[in-house]
Amino acid sequence: MSTDKETKIEICCLLENSERCKRVSGNASFNFRVQKLVEQRKLKFSLDQNARHRYICDFHKNIIKKARNKRKRKDSDEENESPEVELSQLQIATLRRYKRYYRIPTRPGMSKSQLIESISKHFKGISVPEKETITYFIYMVKTQRSKFDQHPIDAA
Repeated sequence: MSTDKETKIEICCLLENSERCKRVSGNASFNFRVQKLVEQRKLKFSLDQNARHRYICDFHKNIIKKARNKRKRKDSDEENESPEVELSQLQIATLRRYKRYYRIPTRPGMSKSQLIESISKHFKGISVPEKETITYFIYMVKTQRSKFDQHPIDAA
C-alpha cells in the first residue's frame, strides 16, 4: 500500500507595495546578504515577517540578480578619464625614448618620478580612434605582423 504525500505549494515570502507576492517560491532564499543588497539598492520589496519560510519566487530572484550585476554609474568627470597605466614599470631608457619621440618638453636631468609625471599627463591627453586601433590589432594578431610592415608591390 503506497501513500502519496501531499506537496505543499509555498508562495514567495516577499512583500511588494505592502502586499504579499502571489507567485510560487523557488529554491532561492532571502538571506541576510540578499536583504542587505535589497536595502542598498533601494528595491521596493521586503521580507514578510509573517512568512514561515524565506524562499522567494523566480521573478524577485531575477530582479535581485540584475541589481547585483548593475554597476554604479560613474560621474561624468570620471567617464572621460583614460584607464590608469603603470608607467613606473618601464625602464628609464624607455621613458626617455617616449619623451623624445613625442617631443614632450621637459627640463634636463629629471628624476624617473618627474619623468613619469610629465609622460602620464601627455599620455592621458592622447585621443585614440578605437575602431581603427582594434582593427589593426586584430590584423596584426591574425597575420603575425603589422599592417605598416607591408611593402608595396612593384609594378613591372
